[in-house]
Formats: sequence, structure tokens, C-alpha cells
Amino acid sequence: MQILFNFPLKSLNSFGFDVKAKEFARIHHTQDLLEALEYASSHQMPFQVLGGGSNVLLKEDLPGLTIHLELLGKSIVHQSATHTFIDVAAGENWHEFVAWTLDNHCPGLENLALIPGTCGAAPIQNIGAYGAEVATWIDSVEVLDLHHLGDDQAWQTLSRQDCQFTYRHSIFKDQPKRFIVTQVRFAIPKAWQANLQYAELANFFLHQPTPSAEDIFKAVCQIRSNKLPNPQSLGNAGSFFHNPQVNQTTLIALKEKFPQLVAYPGDFVNGENLYKLAAGWMIDQCGFKGFRQGNVGVYEKQALVLVNHGNGTGQEMLALASLIKEKIHAVYGVDLTQEPILMPN
Repeated sequence: MQILFNFPLKSLNSFGFDVKAKEFARIHHTQDLLEALEYASSHQMPFQVLGGGSNVLLKEDLPGLTIHLELLGKSIVHQSATHTFIDVAAGENWHEFVAWTLDNHCPGLENLALIPGTCGAAPIQNIGAYGAEVATWIDSVEVLDLHHLGDDQAWQTLSRQDCQFTYRHSIFKDQPKRFIVTQVRFAIPKAWQANLQYAELANFFLHQPTPSAEDIFKAVCQIRSNKLPNPQSLGNAGSFFHNPQVNQTTLIALKEKFPQLVAYPGDFVNGENLYKLAAGWMIDQCGFKGFRQGNVGVYEKQALVLVNHGNGTGQEMLALASLIKEKIHAVYGVDLTQEPILMPN
């Protein structure tokens, strides 16, 4: 394991913020990970784990040691009568993995095509798009439990239930300093069925009622490319805010005041059905689409996406996000929460 100093992170975060890591280590094997953690401990320094950098907001230079997970490998491990089980290492590119599953005749993940980031981040965020959430296909997650570092319980396999998945959430977000995801096992049903419940995707296939998984994969790529900017040309982290969830009473009151409010079924929590409000619609209605503040702004085609127009900083992005949150709360009485993880935190 090699330690690099004052390492530039501009290419390792999709916002393209020009920040540095005080110390930096590339992790290619699990043994490297253990060595990196021992190094940080022996030097009494903080550390953070960085994956694909597609869902983080780097507000300033990172102190201590930045651990960059580059664990690779994917394989079909076994078959049951109903499912195909696939292991994929945390450092694998998510979109390339989805394409690989289709190439290996394991359809199911196609609605999640072109989501940026790594496979290790997928369970942490419980990534989702176009009527699908990754938790549906996760069988288990291999982790390093930092609470047991140095004993026999350090390496653990958490079941899908252990991960406590909800909308864009998991145990890994509840306990961000405890687990490092190193591998994910997927259970892909052999009985495939097209998922066209998302309106935009259903409209795409209005005249093609029986699309294949490959057709859906290509459609999702096309739709996402038309809606979302390429981080290589315009720095962004995809959707910046979660869709807030409200109960039925709140939804009815909001609908009376805002009849065009966009909402759809959400989680079932504490015996109550919740409803997701379309954050992008609300931000658009408040006049933010295409808005610019200094070097950062709101994407002109999708109000849910905040962008770095060049030379922007994490502090500027946080100021813009705060402005939007305040306006949404003032108009709709709901609180937006951001998706990208703040570093350092």
C-alpha cells in the first residue's frame, strides 16, 4: 500500500470540485484496506472512504487519510431453481455491472442503467430509478465492521433484512462510521418481467408493449442522457435532493392548495402509507430551473440537479442548496434533504 500526499481529487468527484486529500491510499485488496486503517490508527488521524465520488459533496480539502476503494471482480457464484446469485466487488462501476448482467443473461437491473458510481455505493444509498430500487435484488452485503476491527467479527455478511433498506436509505447511512462495504451479492430472479410502471418509461414503449430487458436498458440510457448532464462536461451528482415523504393528511392539504402537485406512493412506515412529493417539480415551480448563483446553479433541463459551471466550490453548492431548501419550506411547508454525502463531515 502506497501513501500519496496532497492528492488532487478533482477527477474523483463528479462535481469536479478542486480539492485535495492530505493523504491518499488506493485499495486494490482487502489486505490493503486493513493496512490503511492500521496506518490511520497508528498515526492518530481521521479517515474517510471514497468510492466513485458520484454522490459526495467535497466542501473542502479532506483531512487525514482518504481511502479510495478500487476492489474489483464479479462472477456468477451459484444458481437455484428460481434465482441466479452474483457477487460483485465494491469498486466495480455500477453501469458496467448492469450491462454485464444482461450480457450474461441475468436481466432485472436494467431500469437502473447509467446511474453513476460504484457497486459498493449501491446498497448504501439504496439507489433507485424508473420504478426500481436496488434493494429488491440484493441478497447480502459483505462488510468490514469497524466496531470489531481486530477480532473475529470484523468481516461480516449482512442479509438484506440486516441492511434495513428504505427509500434511498440503509443501515450504512444510519451508521456511517461503522461499516465499509467490500462486496455485494445479488439474487436475480430467473423469471423476468418488464418493469414499466414509471410513466416516462411506459410512454417510451407506448407502441411496443413487450420490450426486452435490452430494450429497456437502452431506453433508460437514452432518457437519462436527455435529462441529465454528463459530469465530464458539467459537474453534478445527479439528483441533489430526496423526494420528501408525507402522510396522507399532509398530502390532501397540499393538494388543496397546489392541485398540480406531483406525488406518488412511498414507503409504509409505522403502519402508515407515505407519499413521495416530486422535489424537482416543487423546485421548478419556485423558479429555480436554470438559476445560477456564482459558479454553481440549477440545471436548465432538470431542477433536481445542481451543477458546477466551472471553478465552483463545495461551499458555494451548499449555499445554493440552503437557498432552495428555505424557499421550498416557505412555500410548501416541507423539508428537503440532500442526497450527496458531505465530506468531510
